[in-house]
Amino acid sequence: MAKTIIVTCHPYAGSFCHALMLAVQQGASAAGQEVDVIDLEADHFDPVMHSADLIGFLKHQAQDAQAQDYIRRLQTADHLVLIFPIWWELMPAMMKGFIDKVVFPGETFDYTPSGTGMRSRLTRLKSTTIITTMNTPQSLYRWVFGNAIQRALVRGTFQKMGLRHVSWCSCNMVKKSKAAKRQAWLRQAERIGARS
Repeated sequence: MAKTIIVTCHPYAGSFCHALMLAVQQGASAAGQEVDVIDLEADHFDPVMHSADLIGFLKHQAQDAQAQDYIRRLQTADHLVLIFPIWWELMPAMMKGFIDKVVFPGETFDYTPSGTGMRSRLTRLKSTTIITTMNTPQSLYRWVFGNAIQRALVRGTFQKMGLRHVSWCSCNMVKKSKAAKRQAWLRQAERIGARS
């Protein structure tokens, strides 16, 4: 049985991010997949990279117990979906902390012998999808604000660490979107969850 892990981060249970998470979950469950939801807010995840965590990074061994649990769960995933809002053109602190503490050498990736490349240790992972919400127009986000998610998360983190089939679904101008548009996004999220 394929397994989808959803990592979500939003402080408000009535948010559109929460609705997207439920749609992904529904799609994956309907496709017969096992679903594991990591809700960073509900877990009260500490996103701060403390000195012990940094020393652990140098030693290639995660120190944070919550991060260790997330790493173990990610190692069993066939599909990974991250869902979060864009605030001030970037991800929330908890999601950034998840990246800092879980994308970890010796745990989720290894350096190549030359030390200049990386290889993923998430050998089961077939796809990684990022789903974001924002109120910025897509063209502004890309051309004026630098397309930070594409540059820093898709390319600078996931592809850099050796993951393949990384995609990003951006829901733009959510506050001003009409019900039909939101329903289309939710259907898309359900299809993302149903991937096998």
